[in-house]
Amino acid sequence: MGEPMKFASRQDAGRQLGIRLDAQNTRADLVVGLPRGGVIVADEVARALNCRLDILVVRKIGHPQFREFAVGALAEGGVIVLDEDALRKAYVRQGALEEVIAEETVRLNDYSEKFGSNKRTPLAGQRVILVDDGLATGATAEAAVRSAQRQGASAIVVAIPIASENGYLRLANISNQVIALSVDPAFEAVGQYYQSFPQATDEEVLAVLSSRARDLRTREPILSLGK
Repeated sequence: MGEPMKFASRQDAGRQLGIRLDAQNTRADLVVGLPRGGVIVADEVARALNCRLDILVVRKIGHPQFREFAVGALAEGGVIVLDEDALRKAYVRQGALEEVIAEETVRLNDYSEKFGSNKRTPLAGQRVILVDDGLATGATAEAAVRSAQRQGASAIVVAIPIASENGYLRLANISNQVIALSVDPAFEAVGQYYQSFPQATDEEVLAVLSSRARDLRTREPILSLGK
């Protein structure tokens, strides 16, 4: 299988991912990034495909006592994805889990408003490429896919620079296609595949969305959906 790919930065990963998608003639109406880091990767993909860029807000659901340990994810449209195995093994109380979900729902709604939910391109009837900076368990990406499906997207391609085997298979089961530059059986964390992997900020996300909107303001939207 060889060594997994490594990337200088999210921008580098996005450029390489865009080249791959373009070479495979993968086209869409809309490239959608998952905040925060996925939006930076998605920006480069959208530029490579000369496509519109948007965002779909997702939030991890952390263990009530160990918030860094994800047991699921939320996405816009009321989507909740839970990792039942993790919940059983960690003995999470239902009441405590519901409290975390309620907190994260408030944060998700706040982020959705901050990133301009009222200005988004409706996904109904759209062929969408969903982009993140990496795929670990796949819970957040699954929540995003199910949100896009609920909103009526006609087809969903998940595109990522690096993925775990389990994450890749998880998304392959629910999306039209998963395109990964590299799938690593020994995957541990997304950051290990990047030379530079700082935490992306809200301001960076807003700047990327604003810049891409200006670039395409006078252009016609892409209508070709063929692969």
